[in-house]
Amino acid sequence: MINIPRWQSILILGIVLLGVAFTAPNFVSQKTLDSLPDWLPNKQINLGLDLRGGSYLLLEVEMDAVVEEQLENLVDAIRLELRGNRINYTNLGIQNGQVVFGLRDSSKADQARELLAPIAEGYDLTVEDGTFTFAMTEESRLERQASVLSQSIEIVRRRIDETGTREPSIQRQGDDRIVVQLPGVDNPERIKEILGRTAKMTFRFVNSEVVPGRDPIPPGSELLYGPPDVPGGDPRPYVVQKRVMVSGDTLTDAQPTFQQNQPVVSFTFDSVGGKRFADATRENVGRLFAIVLDNQVISAPVIREPILGGSGVISGRFTVQEVNDLALLLRAGALPAPLTILEERTVGPGLGADSIAAGEIASLVGLLLVVVFMAGAYGFLGMIANVGLLANIILIMAALSGLQATLTLPGIAGIALTIGMAVDANVLIFERIREEVRGGRGPVPAIEQGYKRALTTILDSNLTTLIASVLLFNFGSGPIKGFAVTLAIGIVTSMFTSIMFTRLIVVTWLRRKRPAQLAI
Repeated sequence: MINIPRWQSILILGIVLLGVAFTAPNFVSQKTLDSLPDWLPNKQINLGLDLRGGSYLLLEVEMDAVVEEQLENLVDAIRLELRGNRINYTNLGIQNGQVVFGLRDSSKADQARELLAPIAEGYDLTVEDGTFTFAMTEESRLERQASVLSQSIEIVRRRIDETGTREPSIQRQGDDRIVVQLPGVDNPERIKEILGRTAKMTFRFVNSEVVPGRDPIPPGSELLYGPPDVPGGDPRPYVVQKRVMVSGDTLTDAQPTFQQNQPVVSFTFDSVGGKRFADATRENVGRLFAIVLDNQVISAPVIREPILGGSGVISGRFTVQEVNDLALLLRAGALPAPLTILEERTVGPGLGADSIAAGEIASLVGLLLVVVFMAGAYGFLGMIANVGLLANIILIMAALSGLQATLTLPGIAGIALTIGMAVDANVLIFERIREEVRGGRGPVPAIEQGYKRALTTILDSNLTTLIASVLLFNFGSGPIKGFAVTLAIGIVTSMFTSIMFTRLIVVTWLRRKRPAQLAI
C-alpha cells in the first residue's frame, strides 16, 4: 500500500483549507469584511487598472534641467573659490553644456587648477591659453540621471500616498520616464497638479538695497516675483540673493493649520536646519527674508526677532486647499527635476467590468472543457484530477489575495493558461499508470509506479516554465509582470495539487475501497 505519513496528509489538507479561507473574502461584501476580526483573512484580490478602471500617466523627468542646475552650482562654487583666493577671472558661465572662464593673470593658472581640482570631481578639466573648461564626464552624467530617476520615483510615490490613493502602481520606464497607474481614480487633475510642481523650497535674504526695475541686478542675486500687494494686482518683484540661507531639504514636517483665522503652514526643521535658521535670523534681525518655492516668492516677512525653536509658519493669502497641498508637497519632499506629462489615459470602470466578464467566460469555458475531457479520458481518476483542478483555482485566488498581487487582464490570461496546464501533470501520471496496468500490475503498484515515474518529467517541465515566468517578471513591465505573476503562482499551486493533493485522494480511496482492478 502506498504510504503517506500522517503529518504530510495533515499538511496537505491544511494548505487547501487555508486556501479556502483566504479565497472566501472575495465572495463577500466589503462591509462584511470590515466587521470581521483582524486575525481572519480579510483581503480581496487587488484588481489592476485595466480591470477596475482608473488613470494612467506617463511622466518624463527633465534631465536637461538637472544637468543645467548642476553646472550652475559648479559656476557658483568656482566663483566663491576664486574670489576667496583673490584670483581675478573673466566670462565665467555656461557655454554649450560646459563651464568656461578665463584668468586675467595667466600666471595663476597652476594655482587655480590646484584650487579647483577638489570641486571638479566628475568633470574633465582642460586649460588652454588661460581658459578653463569643465566638461561633465559621460559616466558622471549617467550616474546622476540614474540617481535623479530613483529619487523622482520615491518622491512621486510619497506624494501619491499622501493623497490617500490606494494601491497605485509606480514604475520606471527607460532611463528618464515614470509610469503611474492609479486604479479607481477617474479624475487625475489633482494628482497631475501635485506631480507638476517641483516643490523646491529655499529660505533666502531679500536684497533691499536694490530697487527692482530701477537698479541693475547685481551678481549673486536674481529677480523673482511674489503675490501681488492687492488682490488682482501685478505680482510683486523681489531682488533675492541666490545664496540659500536654509534649504527645504532640512524640513522634517509640515502641517496645515490656522493662525489668526487664516490658513497657514507650520513647519519644523531638523537639528541642522534649525541651527542654521537660528543663526541666520539671530544675525539678521530687521531684514526681509524670502520663502521661495519653485522660483516664486510665496512670502517675504521681516525678521523681527531670532527664531530659535527650529520651527515656523508660512503665511500668505492662501486658501485651505492651497495650504493642504503646500504642506503635502513639503512633507513629501522636492522633486530633483521637473516632470512632464507625456501621455494620459483614463480607463472607465465599465471597460474593466467587460474585461472581467470576458475573462470569467474564457476561464469557465476552459475549465468546463478540461473537466469533460479528464472525466471522459480517465474515468474516476479523471474526476479526482478535476477536484485537484478546483483546489488549484482556489489556491491561486488565495495567493493573489494574501500576497495582494495586482490582477490584470493579462493576469486573467495567465490563470486561463494555468487551468489548461494544471492537468498536464495528471495526464502524465495517469498515462504511466495506464502503462503499468497494461503490463499486468495491480492497482496499488500501478499507481505507485505511475506517480514515481512521472515525477521527474513533471518537475522538469514545470521548473523550466517557472524560470521563464520569473524572468518575465524581472525584465518585463506592466501587463507582462501581471501575466508572469499569475503564471508563476499557477505553476506552483498546480504542482502541489496534481502531485500531492490528488495523490492523497487516490491513496485514501485505495485504502477504503481496495479495488481488485483499476478502470483507466
